[in-house]
Amino acid sequence: MDGTMGLRALLCVYLASLLVLQAVPTQGSPTGRPKVSKKRQTVDTAVDGVTIRSLKVNCKVTSRFAHYVITSQVVNNADEAREVAFDVEIPKTAFISDFAITADGNAFIGDIKDKVSAWKQYRKAAVSGENAGLVRASGRTMEQFAIHLNIGPRSKATFRLTYEEVLKRRLKQYDIVIKVKPKQLVQHFEIDVDIFEPQGISKLDAQASFLSKELASQLIQKSFSGKKGHVLFRPTVGQQQSCPTCSTSLLNGDFKVTYDVNRDQLCDLLVANNHFAHFFAPQNLTNLNKNVVFVIDISTSMEGQKVKQTKEALLKILGDIRPGDYFDLVLFGSEVQSWRGSLVQASPANLRAAQDFVRRFFLAGATNLNGGLLRGIEILNQAQGSLPELSNHASILIMLTDGEPTEGVTDRSQILENVRNAIRGRFPLYNLGFGHDVDFNFLEVMSMENNGRAQRIYEDHDATQQLQGFYDQVANPLLVDVELLYPPDTVSALTQHRHKQYYEGSEIMVAGRIADHKLGSFKADVLARGEGQEFKTTCLVDEGEMKKLLQERGHMLENHVERLWAYLTIQELLAKRMKLEGKEKADLTAKALQMSLAYQFVTPLTSMTIRGMADQDGLEPVIDKPPEDSLPLGEFLNHAGFQQLVLQPPGTGLPPPHPPPLHHKLAVAPCAPGEPLCGLHPGLWARWPRWGAGSKEPRKAGIPGGGSAEA
Repeated sequence: MDGTMGLRALLCVYLASLLVLQAVPTQGSPTGRPKVSKKRQTVDTAVDGVTIRSLKVNCKVTSRFAHYVITSQVVNNADEAREVAFDVEIPKTAFISDFAITADGNAFIGDIKDKVSAWKQYRKAAVSGENAGLVRASGRTMEQFAIHLNIGPRSKATFRLTYEEVLKRRLKQYDIVIKVKPKQLVQHFEIDVDIFEPQGISKLDAQASFLSKELASQLIQKSFSGKKGHVLFRPTVGQQQSCPTCSTSLLNGDFKVTYDVNRDQLCDLLVANNHFAHFFAPQNLTNLNKNVVFVIDISTSMEGQKVKQTKEALLKILGDIRPGDYFDLVLFGSEVQSWRGSLVQASPANLRAAQDFVRRFFLAGATNLNGGLLRGIEILNQAQGSLPELSNHASILIMLTDGEPTEGVTDRSQILENVRNAIRGRFPLYNLGFGHDVDFNFLEVMSMENNGRAQRIYEDHDATQQLQGFYDQVANPLLVDVELLYPPDTVSALTQHRHKQYYEGSEIMVAGRIADHKLGSFKADVLARGEGQEFKTTCLVDEGEMKKLLQERGHMLENHVERLWAYLTIQELLAKRMKLEGKEKADLTAKALQMSLAYQFVTPLTSMTIRGMADQDGLEPVIDKPPEDSLPLGEFLNHAGFQQLVLQPPGTGLPPPHPPPLHHKLAVAPCAPGEPLCGLHPGLWARWPRWGAGSKEPRKAGIPGGGSAEA
């Protein structure tokens, strides 16, 4: 296909309704909305002849399972065709499950299939750049989805996107954050959040970053009673205006809903349609004292803001350590050094000395990551073995690095083996990857193999708060060696049901299938170790209560419990396959793919094609999920060293046109199975905008993730 297709003069109007989940506290208070004068209601909402007639976000939550639908209707009032774009952002943890477009009387429906089947078509669609719908990383927690559509004069188009995810409890709350950015006034704008929690809702709050507290209290309606909670934000056109005489919108920022549930009952078992969900978050437990070792990268790549922010966070964290805790610090550059070399109690004198040590240390050398981790593990192991009074504490290892291993043992598989053999399942390892130069997949696998998790720390002004926020989530262990057990002849297909530690403010969630006619024998036994005693409880199903819940929520409850199980199972399979190879990995991949197709989720193994929609070459757009650690588009270009990329289909001839045509579209996509390149879409030629007059051959440019591209 010739690159001149993009020369058509088309106006673009972007519609955006950006949805994410974050752990952010909220505030606000309920009252009615203020009246708006008739004069303000008559403002013209059209931009270049295009009007957003409606933009609605509907979120229904049933027992932590969130089902979102974004619906937008746009009208072309012009006498000629216009190009419009549906441009939204969704959480990286969410799965798209449906997408449909109705335009000029025609319906175009999404069809989910395995990625291998869709890949060649995806490549062609991305090369054509006409109707290709792309999903790519956007910011820290979101993925951006955009699709462009040409609609005729005096006609309309309706977009409907559905996606789903399970809400995770962090710091004593569940958070829904909707980033709102329609970029023009909307005739009918609405955010409607409906929450149903069988335990009963204990708190519910909402606010908008683009509204003052006073205005938010007038515009945001919120209420909760018993099992039900509701939030409604429906501003009129006048209330959307950035000023009384402006045609621009003030809707630009985060809309946040936060809630939690009652914890009066220790057991929270939900059963429907031969599936169960078990939520475990006991309250009123005594905090366990902890043994914690911080392993910090002090290689020269940490210079500047990174080391400054790391020190600020460590100083704050040391100030928050409880008197009954024990701790030490390990630093690794080319050499490995520790502050004390053994655990010491968090007395005021020891904490002051540790803070002085943090203020004074300086950067040196390369990255002996293996040596630093093994030293930290050794300190924890020695304390557990030689100091009986510390053996009942909750031990935690936290490592922060900004790069890859370059000193000592550098082979990743050997490092993984060394760490596994040293920890031997005794305590969790949490890895923090600072910036985008880390091998984050490597850190994730290492954490998963050792009962922890990895988190990326973004190079930004709030890196200190990111580090502190992570520590806050693991600062207060309440139980260790937690097991949730179910009768083996009654249940199957269990999600993860053993956890090394349970932390205050979090929640353990287990789901599975119940065999036919086995509900009467279904139960859950919970075993763990708490402060000074063993923790044990048994949970039974209240069948009468389940019938009442089904009457209240109906089919939605049955559907959401099963899809919650499917979502958790697929997420766990995708995580496990990261650390496997060969037949084991292939078997897990096949199982995850089968479930993704059965429950119609767009996952890293599936793609969604838009049936019936095609460009001039008959190519359908395809929706894909980007890799877990893929970079946002702008960051990818900076990371790769490209100032500007001009993309053309292969075979269009050399040299590239001068000046470079700016209308060409850039496609950044994940690798397909068997494809060597990541980041830059295979099959596209990336060319530098500056070519010498005599250039006849393209140059090779390295692409993050491996491989190269013609440049």
